[in-house]
Amino acid sequence: MSDDIRRNMALFPIGIVMKLTDLTARQIRYYEQNELIQPARTEGKQRLFSFNDVDRLLEVKALIEKGLNIAGIKQVLQMQVPIEKPSEITVTSEAKRKEMTEKDLHQLLKQQIMYRNASRHGEDALIRGELSRFFH
Repeated sequence: MSDDIRRNMALFPIGIVMKLTDLTARQIRYYEQNELIQPARTEGKQRLFSFNDVDRLLEVKALIEKGLNIAGIKQVLQMQVPIEKPSEITVTSEAKRKEMTEKDLHQLLKQQIMYRNASRHGEDALIRGELSRFFH
């Protein structure tokens, strides 16, 4: 399975994303409402986030901390990153997600952060810094 497909698989429920990004559920829903992220939805309408969604949330958080508003963030994201496919739920990813424990998800996230392709817009340092607190 390619890294792009793996990074786009919807695996994380909002509770884990809240812990990983240090954002509230309200903030995450607000960013979704403003089309900054596009998490996948299960048949029961539960939001599931991919690695790409977590990356995007961390980038949005950093831009807000620098003083940008939502309109400014949209412009920055449009200039920097080509529009990515929304996160997707496949039969395979849904089966894997149901089998995984929270510990397994953290392990997968750690692996993605540690071995990620460094060519992606210099985000690695930010993401490693933000998420390193979850791994001891």
